[in-house]
Amino acid sequence: MPRRPELLSPAGTLRNQRYAFAYGADAVYAGLPRYSLRVRNNDFDAANLAIGIAEAHAQGKRFYLATNLMPHGAKLRTFIADLAPIIALKPDALIIADPGILLLVRENWPEQSIHLSVQANTVNAAAVRFWAAQGIERVILSRELSLDEIADIRAACPDIELEVFVHGALCIAYSGRCLLSGYFNHRDANQGSCTNSCRWQYRLENTESNVIRHHAADAVYLLEESKRPGELMSIFEDEHGTYILNSRDLQAVAHIGKLVALGIDCFKIEGRTKSHYYVARTAQVYRTAIDDALAGRAYRSELRIELEGLSHRGYTEGFYRRHAPNELQNYIDSASRNHRRIFVGEVNEQDDAGWAKVTVKNRFAVGDDLELMTPKGNQLFQLMEMQTLDGESLLIAPGAGWQVRIPLPDTNVQNGLLTRVLDHASE
Repeated sequence: MPRRPELLSPAGTLRNQRYAFAYGADAVYAGLPRYSLRVRNNDFDAANLAIGIAEAHAQGKRFYLATNLMPHGAKLRTFIADLAPIIALKPDALIIADPGILLLVRENWPEQSIHLSVQANTVNAAAVRFWAAQGIERVILSRELSLDEIADIRAACPDIELEVFVHGALCIAYSGRCLLSGYFNHRDANQGSCTNSCRWQYRLENTESNVIRHHAADAVYLLEESKRPGELMSIFEDEHGTYILNSRDLQAVAHIGKLVALGIDCFKIEGRTKSHYYVARTAQVYRTAIDDALAGRAYRSELRIELEGLSHRGYTEGFYRRHAPNELQNYIDSASRNHRRIFVGEVNEQDDAGWAKVTVKNRFAVGDDLELMTPKGNQLFQLMEMQTLDGESLLIAPGAGWQVRIPLPDTNVQNGLLTRVLDHASE
């Protein structure tokens, strides 16, 4: 039987950590804003790290501390003093990319377990062996590897743990090395301040009057960002078209079986700035895929459909298959999409009669098909009644800011998530 891999979920907040563990994650990763690649939407200060690590260990789960930025000298001067109280909390590993930080950790805490960040862009077995010689226990492989390349690395390096990303946002550069955010806003990706400039609105100017001829290409087109009118940037187009700035999101649930068979030690989900619903849904789906693979069950295509309920920019398999099916190669539709499921509410508590109080997140109405999502499993049902908290009949819950009461199909639910199931016409 293949080794049991770890499912690693993102934790930008304590709430997200709790949802990750409730819905199937074995471990979470988080980091102090100053030393990780998530400065924005990150509530893991020292106090919350203490709570998070303690809660993880109380459940027999693992907590990894991301210290994976590429620091300038000023941050290195404060690193040891800032990290010492966090190391005392006993995180299960530090995630590190910079050799300088690795050196400081080895000098000050030689027993501390270290994982090599994807920011180190490890793409071959020799590099894995090099990092193992530096005392790295786990290498998080670059996202730019195919399944065959991962298999070759696993075969050449059987004694070091390997981790791969299976879901979440992709960078248009080798992980974290994009210059757009630094160029536009002076907020550097490798300092944790990326503003996702690749996802802003751009206009491509390709009229004859603006085409610039170039000896190395047929034409150079001009790109204009919506907030910077008149600041035109040149881009190149080749015979295949123009692929600019924004990547689809990674979704590799169909490849979990192959990766389990290869003996990969950890499957990682990206998304420390995402919602608790995103964390719960991805943990639940990938937990199911891993358990199916370990039990020898075939991949179920409905798992991919479950992931369509998340807001995403279209899905791609990334580099796992060099020649993916045509339907995954759509470079036109790159807007954020929400198919098949929409997150509409949180179940807060349920009374003895089966009525639950729901904090509304998005619009839903009597007659809608809903899904109740809990750590025990999911149930589909049609909403036949709804009330205000005062017991008055209600037909529509308009959106965020409302609280309503609805009857649930399960009479023993204290916490859960509600989604509205869309038909094809409403997509």
